[in-house]
Amino acid sequence: MSAHVSTNSATDQRLADDRALIESRLHAALSAEPGVPDRLARAMRHSLLGGGKRLRPVLLLWAHDALAGARREDALTAGVALEMVHTYSLIHDDLPAMDDDDLRRGRATCHVAFDEATAILAGDALLTRAFALLSRVPGLGADLVGILADAAGPAGMVGGQQEDLDAEGVELTSDLVRRIHLGKTARLIAAPLAMGAILAGADRKAVAGMEQAGLMLGLAFQAADDVLDASADSATLGKTAGKDAAAGKPTWVRLEGLEKAQARARRYGLEGTETLAGLLKPGPAAENLQFLCRALWERSR
Repeated sequence: MSAHVSTNSATDQRLADDRALIESRLHAALSAEPGVPDRLARAMRHSLLGGGKRLRPVLLLWAHDALAGARREDALTAGVALEMVHTYSLIHDDLPAMDDDDLRRGRATCHVAFDEATAILAGDALLTRAFALLSRVPGLGADLVGILADAAGPAGMVGGQQEDLDAEGVELTSDLVRRIHLGKTARLIAAPLAMGAILAGADRKAVAGMEQAGLMLGLAFQAADDVLDASADSATLGKTAGKDAAAGKPTWVRLEGLEKAQARARRYGLEGTETLAGLLKPGPAAENLQFLCRALWERSR
């Protein structure tokens, strides 16, 4: 996950195993629906199965495990849905009308590999498929749909992306940058922690605490992303480096410089991990989740 986070072989093995498990479920989810036009199906596979760290579904799964949940099968289904929503957002972010990027996860973006119209439809298809999957989780489908829809919707990720576009080249304040980052990034880091808690049967206070930890970790994740865009190369990132500065994006690096942005990522990250630690009982599952959450902001790509 990161060159800067110490771990152990058991955590590494669990991460590899659960990533492989999620990967197999993603393949199965795409092949389970008949009648999808071939070009659309290929575009969906290109983006959904084209690599990635699978951070959000693993966060959901490990939050569930750390809270002693007994619904791991349902947590896997929810993780697949979450990754579909995340991938839809990347497809649309990369479009010429948005960030206009040619590279994602070291491969051609969907609109480059296919065409713009197909990429839009592939994103739409993944988004709607995700909510169909979530709706079928026994007893909890409506709650899970509500959390993810709120996190990804007009007051969450989609709204954050609109504000991100509106803020290109304008004078920035810390309040504006933080609000944009909360919407476009942090809400979709908080959602898997809250969803994992719900699937584990946690009470409302614990679910809210997990969500709050996730918001801070999401802010840390985006601050680290700002730093990496300004300091790493495209080969390391798997996407085009330096585009934030070129587009005048609302980043912490643009507002306060590289060193202060790095310090901010650490400050947000520590707050999030400390909040998380107060909600978990000590044990291997809690240690795994805390490792993964540190890796959100102590990372090299």
